[in-house]
Amino acid sequence: MTKMNVKTGDTVVVLTGKDAGKQGKVLKVSPKDNRIVVEGVNIVSKTHKARSAQDKSEIRKVEGTIDASNVMIVCPKCGKATRVHHAIVDGKKVRTCKCGANLNEKAAKVEKKTAKKVEAKDETVAEEKPVKKAAAKTTKTASTKTTKTAETKVKATKTATTKSKIATGKSAQRGV
Repeated sequence: MTKMNVKTGDTVVVLTGKDAGKQGKVLKVSPKDNRIVVEGVNIVSKTHKARSAQDKSEIRKVEGTIDASNVMIVCPKCGKATRVHHAIVDGKKVRTCKCGANLNEKAAKVEKKTAKKVEAKDETVAEEKPVKKAAAKTTKTASTKTTKTAETKVKATKTATTKSKIATGKSAQRGV
């Protein structure tokens, strides 16, 4: 297994082969084989066999792998293809361009954005949960109140009917 200077998410330019001069984003990296998959580069046809009655057999166009030595990283600052240099920044070894730009910045920016999105989701979920619980409590208390008022109404009607029976004397005739 060799160490590679190209990482997933880097923008690279192809140096040799049928796609020389094309730029694309690195989709997959295989350090064991020293090969990478670049978006829109080395398009190959692959057959896909139907595995069920609903599937269709077809020929698909997918990106094939190319050797990592056939590409160079494009610097996000100067926009040129560059060899990767290494420097120690804040105690960490980082990939840099000759112009001094940090090639790991894109990955750091993406991580920060995803971290912010996750934090925002956590905050919205935390805010929504108490609201749902409060709403559930109010509905429970409202339903309890309605059942209690219904029960008191039923009791009141029962007592009223018994009082009216006693007043009319029907209960005395029955022997109650």
